[in-house]
Amino acid sequence: MPQSKKIAPPVPASGAVRFEEIVDCLTAHRRVVDTGFLQAVHDFSAEMHKDQTRRSGEPYMVHPLNVAYLLAELNFDQTCVAVGLLHDVLEDTLTTREVLLKEFGEEITELVDGVTKIGRHSYVRRDEAQAETFRKMILASAKDIRVIVVKLADRLHNMQTLEHLAPEARRRISRETLEIYAPIAHRLGMAKVKGDLEDLAFYHLYPHQFSELYLKIAEKMKLGQAGVERIRERLAQSLAQAGLDAEISFRVKRYYSIYEKLRRQGIDISQLYDYLAFRVVTRSLRDTYAALGVVHQSWRPIPGRFKDYIAMSKPNGYQSLHTTVVGDRGQPFEVQIRTREMDLVAEEGIAAHWRYKEGKVEGDHDPNILWLRQLLEWQKEVQDPRTFLTTLKVDLYPDEVYVFTPKGDALAFPRGATPLDFAYRVHTDLGHHCSGARVNGRLVPLRTALQNGDMVEILTNPARNPSRDWLSIVGTSRAKSKIRQWLNTQQTQRATEIGRRLFEKEARKYGASLRKLQDAPEMAALLHDEGLSKIDDLYSRIGFGKAESKSILERVLGPDKLAEPVVEKPSRFKEVVSRILPFGGAKGPIEVKGHGDLLAYLAKCCNPLPGEEIVGYVTRGRGVSVHSADCPNVRNLLYNPEREIEVRWARQKDDVYQVSLVIETADQPGMLAKLTEVITKVGSNITQIEADTHETGRASIGVSCQLRDRKHLDKLMQEVRAIPGVFRVDRRMNTGKGSEG
Repeated sequence: MPQSKKIAPPVPASGAVRFEEIVDCLTAHRRVVDTGFLQAVHDFSAEMHKDQTRRSGEPYMVHPLNVAYLLAELNFDQTCVAVGLLHDVLEDTLTTREVLLKEFGEEITELVDGVTKIGRHSYVRRDEAQAETFRKMILASAKDIRVIVVKLADRLHNMQTLEHLAPEARRRISRETLEIYAPIAHRLGMAKVKGDLEDLAFYHLYPHQFSELYLKIAEKMKLGQAGVERIRERLAQSLAQAGLDAEISFRVKRYYSIYEKLRRQGIDISQLYDYLAFRVVTRSLRDTYAALGVVHQSWRPIPGRFKDYIAMSKPNGYQSLHTTVVGDRGQPFEVQIRTREMDLVAEEGIAAHWRYKEGKVEGDHDPNILWLRQLLEWQKEVQDPRTFLTTLKVDLYPDEVYVFTPKGDALAFPRGATPLDFAYRVHTDLGHHCSGARVNGRLVPLRTALQNGDMVEILTNPARNPSRDWLSIVGTSRAKSKIRQWLNTQQTQRATEIGRRLFEKEARKYGASLRKLQDAPEMAALLHDEGLSKIDDLYSRIGFGKAESKSILERVLGPDKLAEPVVEKPSRFKEVVSRILPFGGAKGPIEVKGHGDLLAYLAKCCNPLPGEEIVGYVTRGRGVSVHSADCPNVRNLLYNPEREIEVRWARQKDDVYQVSLVIETADQPGMLAKLTEVITKVGSNITQIEADTHETGRASIGVSCQLRDRKHLDKLMQEVRAIPGVFRVDRRMNTGKGSEG
């Protein structure tokens, strides 16, 4: 059994919470409490869930009680707490919306409905259902932020009790938590919730790495406890001598935050030093800067590690001074300095400055809500569920880079943003016609990553237009959305013209007039049956290869009105594809739903495996390229959803598929031997292996091996992760420009 299993989760659940504790918590936060109303809500929820149990075997009601208590602890009102008690009744019981409306009114019903997942049917992929659920949640949250707050509390308690689920479900939910829920908490300024979600996801997603980091920090804290106390005493004494009244506390930084820093810097856990943070809470804004001077006089500051989030606060409202200094024994530590009000906002975020009065939300101009509504506006143009989910993750990535316009206005961007992102942020037309950029007065390539403090100027050319390559340059969803929209419009226009010509050519074979066909009532009926608003939409389908001219003509004219059948020769397209591809049609492992004669091939960028969700992409002249739904290239390929086509695995024999893995390990003797032994033991054949060592004491090992399906891959990765000295195992997917076209 891995060592990490012996370590308890970093954020334990509260256990069985009593209704009285929720009421007491609300009262302690000086909230208006109608005990009779909350009791009625509790009793209704308990009745609806009375015959249900959780995976742990506990009564289901344990979960709504814990969610409600978390919301009370976060200082939200009794309506929010009531929704916490009721949040699963529409999703997991037979309760209808009408019943809830009758019992508790429109406000609570709308909030509960906003939190409820969209049902997943057998014909809907998991990622589609997930994307539509998030779209619905964001829409509801833009009207009332309490929807998203209840969802965060719900996810936090689920993460605290995740050990009762199967390993694959734990990994999937943890990954979703890291990619969506933790960033949402960050955006709302809820630092504690964000940290709890990240640490729990880290615990379940990478148990070996969590265990190693946890034990190393515990060891360092045990050995350095006296030194920490010396720093605290010296800091208190220095502030007192300067006449500054301040509260001082210290903590170990969040485990996931430390892990991410180690990964970014490429250093080993043994080289971990900067894991402590001291917090100084002052009485006034003036005292914060005075305290900073005291800290820098007492210890030597590390250049480049000072950040003034008071003068330039984070988009979520966070304000503080951050500086990292070196202790007397060479131990670096961080000091955060802020006022009491700033500290409250830093910990509670939106709960600290959002207040509810008689059920109505005050503070309509709150930056958190404006961000949410802006997010909603950007996502309106994205129809494809998977593209929506991908761009949502990008939007939720925390803003970390601040750059300036030539007029001196500051704009915040996610790390890795480029001048092209900047251009689209300023204006869509500026982005479309961007031909170059000057950063700090120097001409730079458009793919240059922006840095803090850069002054950016955009150069334009009216003849310049977006290209598909730009999708790999930009990082923000606003820019991607605008580029996709332009490409989609251009591509649809070309496809419509091609489709019209193909249909007209086919009609001529049978002596039919294109104009008469377009005006025929049978054509109007066909468009209605297919859900198309105009004839150009039908031509577009033909141009994209998603409909055949002859079959449409047959539906409009009727088979009896067509001349004697014309024997179709194999198209040049199919002849070419059949020569260059190893399989196609029914002979291969892939079927194109509703198009049995279309040829499909597995994309080499991701090499999908049987058992994982796949998506087809209609290429120009090379058939259907089949990708894993998780392939990084999918988001760039599918800027036009019309080129997506549904595919499925046709069969499963004893075929094997090539998969590439990247394994990060300690640079130690015998590691390659251990890896090859484990890979062989799980029944996989290694076709290629290469290793590279780094000065940090780590090694990167690339392995190509043959596997049967997704379950085989999961078992292999699980066994490799369990090897002592293995830090990370990832599936390698090529993200460079492909030739999918």
